[in-house]
Amino acid sequence: MAPFIGALAIIVVVLLGVVALNKLGVIGGGSATPEQDVRKALVGQNDGLQRLDYGRFQTYTCKAKYRTQADVIAEQRDSVVKNGQRYLDEVSDVRIDGDRATATVTTHFDKTAEQKATTPVALVREDGAWKVC
Repeated sequence: MAPFIGALAIIVVVLLGVVALNKLGVIGGGSATPEQDVRKALVGQNDGLQRLDYGRFQTYTCKAKYRTQADVIAEQRDSVVKNGQRYLDEVSDVRIDGDRATATVTTHFDKTAEQKATTPVALVREDGAWKVC
């Protein structure tokens, strides 16, 4: 029974991810706008954390904020134990100024789904891509 429940949980997470990516404008046809690229970086970094995928997390994180894989994974595991998974609900107020951008991110955790947090986030363009910084 445990493998079935585990597989079901993975399917639910993937479906929620697809819905979130579509809602945030990260997936879809045509070429992406700079605002969509910023959203993709924010969603990608959060996705990397939630999946404990350090490589994906690092892909969307600026070099100035790099930390060791052990530190990132340990902090994420601790956060999940305390708060549950973190979901990115909305990216708004994207502002781009050259190689710098800001956006407002709204998130919630499993264990406190009714409590939404709104946070300003800075990004930089490094190596031709937007990175959360």
